[in-house]
Amino acid sequence: MDKSKSAARHPRIEEAVILAQTDTTVGFLSQNVSRLINIKGRARKKPFLKNFFSLRELTKNIRIPQSRKKEIRRARKTTYIVKNQAFRVASFPASSVLFEKSGWFYSTSANKSGEKFDYNFANEKADIIVINEVGLFESEPSHLIKCNEQKKARLR
Repeated sequence: MDKSKSAARHPRIEEAVILAQTDTTVGFLSQNVSRLINIKGRARKKPFLKNFFSLRELTKNIRIPQSRKKEIRRARKTTYIVKNQAFRVASFPASSVLFEKSGWFYSTSANKSGEKFDYNFANEKADIIVINEVGLFESEPSHLIKCNEQKKARLR
């Protein structure tokens, strides 16, 4: 179910903040970093994860070492860091046309920095709420792997 709260206030999807279930947690998704920073109360220099909805979209935006492409394509619940850029290919149910058309979003947990998920806070801050058959829930964080052509290190 896609529920738009304020189309007049944020008519362009690139500017909107979306509340949706990701593969590990309830998240805010947006292409507007400034809005995410303001909502979360987060330090400006702290980078955001970039969620892609296909490997094709990922390779248009980030140069992936050839030796890592198969691994990244098959990975589930895994965030990669390549050349100081954190990303993942979405494995959560992203069947919404909204996600497919956009191709990617910055992603962060739907809470204030350092706090637990609060549905009322998240609902108030989101412009669009996407709830599918699995609902909204938190689970274990994703694996975090930093890699380049030769080395790979698991950070979490």
